[in-house]
Amino acid sequence: MKAFTYNTAHALPDFSIALDEVAEPELGPTDVVVQVKAFSFNPVDYKIRQSRSANDDSPVILGWDAAGVVEEVGSQVQGFRAGDEVYYAGNLNRAGSYAQRQAVDYRLIAHKPASLDFADASALPLTALTAHEALFERGIHYGPQSAVLVIGGAGGVGSIAIQLLKALTDATVIATATRPETIDWCKAMGADHVIGRNLEEELRRLGIGPLDVVFSTTHTQDYLPIIPNILRPFGHLAVIDDPATLDIRPFKPKALSVHWEFMFSKSMHDFHPQTQGETLAKLAALIEAGQVKTTRIQTLRASADQVRQAHAMLEEGTAHGKLAMAW
Repeated sequence: MKAFTYNTAHALPDFSIALDEVAEPELGPTDVVVQVKAFSFNPVDYKIRQSRSANDDSPVILGWDAAGVVEEVGSQVQGFRAGDEVYYAGNLNRAGSYAQRQAVDYRLIAHKPASLDFADASALPLTALTAHEALFERGIHYGPQSAVLVIGGAGGVGSIAIQLLKALTDATVIATATRPETIDWCKAMGADHVIGRNLEEELRRLGIGPLDVVFSTTHTQDYLPIIPNILRPFGHLAVIDDPATLDIRPFKPKALSVHWEFMFSKSMHDFHPQTQGETLAKLAALIEAGQVKTTRIQTLRASADQVRQAHAMLEEGTAHGKLAMAW
């Protein structure tokens, strides 16, 4: 089969991902082999490209967001059969979805929403699972008076977080964005308010605060000194990026909770992996009900040059929503 691969970790100027012929994926007892119809790009892709090199003579295949058709099922697989259309995010420790076929644990997958094509569906799993785990699996309670701030509302995770909050809670949702196109995007996703970087001043202008939850998807380091000021006592900060330092002491006077989210934790540690498939099944129902829509903004043609373009856009932070690639 064909896949986009590389051998040595590298930076963008030395981009060496190429379309090559590779071995077919091996089917484990709890695996399905999926014919990948489309995959999408995430920041984790370029971070792994910068740090992971090949071993055991197997090249690195990136990509952890895909939609496709089941071709084979392992002996212990339940609920799926050949011909099923599915979508999933996969396991960071296994070969990824920049390939024509991929083996993935059946507990991580769900049937693709029938109303979405493969490219639209491939844009959703990783970001939706990230947002759901950060906002709905940490014991946070939302009431009609709740207010949630999503920092980085136009990004892949922010885009779906806004939609899930609007679909599943009565909370007021505020998002940060600064460019006209990203402000418009956040509003299209359902944000009640869109603000810039001066969080305290703009929340005060809106008459909103203190907040119940801050979901920081980007530039957390810049906002850490401010976040304790804008959260209510016993409020919550959920974080997905990697601040260089995190001084927890300012969070103590208000007894604030800090939740770190890493979507691959469940699959990497075999910790209730079936809940990811279950969450994607619930997401499909929300999509079919018209409560959530795809965050895909563009579908690229399958070529190494287009893979490089996607990585460049992710590293530069110039893209909003999600980029997909169809075979």
